[in-house]
Amino acid sequence: MRAVDETTAWTTIGTERRALADLLDTLTPEQWATPSLCAGWTVRHVAAHLMVGPTGSIPGFLRALVRGRGSFDRANHLLADARAQLPTATLVDDLREHADDRFTPPGMDWHAPLTDLLVHRLDITVPLGLDHGRPLDPWADALDLLTSKRATPAFIPRGLPHLTYAATDVDWSRGTGVRAEGPAEALALAITRRPVRLEQLGGPGGPALKTWARG
Repeated sequence: MRAVDETTAWTTIGTERRALADLLDTLTPEQWATPSLCAGWTVRHVAAHLMVGPTGSIPGFLRALVRGRGSFDRANHLLADARAQLPTATLVDDLREHADDRFTPPGMDWHAPLTDLLVHRLDITVPLGLDHGRPLDPWADALDLLTSKRATPAFIPRGLPHLTYAATDVDWSRGTGVRAEGPAEALALAITRRPVRLEQLGGPGGPALKTWARG
């Protein structure tokens, strides 16, 4: 992974959370109810999920884990569903108020909240047809995590194709094998099995990555 100063990384996360809050402030009720790229979640659910960690508690998560029959994924969905019932203004205010929170899942560092934020931002902006216009550099750090063993199972299932992944708009590449290339966001969407923007992927490894993205 790239050598990034931890303080700088957390500053980036805070900046991007505030920028997303500004975007969410502009959405209509219909946009909040739009299905996101995250299966089963609307834009509201995604926004609610982003603050599950910073606003939650260990006892609350343990209760959700019991209700989810020991599944981290089910517990996460239960907590997001509960937060999605909050008023829209509260969801946006929480994102701003906790923008500098340094919560990380057990065993993970700042790469996890950064990646979670960037990927879920696409879950919101892509189906809404919005160009958020944010800097692309943080994607290099997110892609570092997504193409590492640490991405499983929190972000992707096992079995990501052994390819050389290369971004065409950010100075980043990683892996071995034939080359799969494309814009950083398109790579992240495919790696996390969101089968959109597949036409932006290329290289000899492009077909294998597209097959992976489609599940």
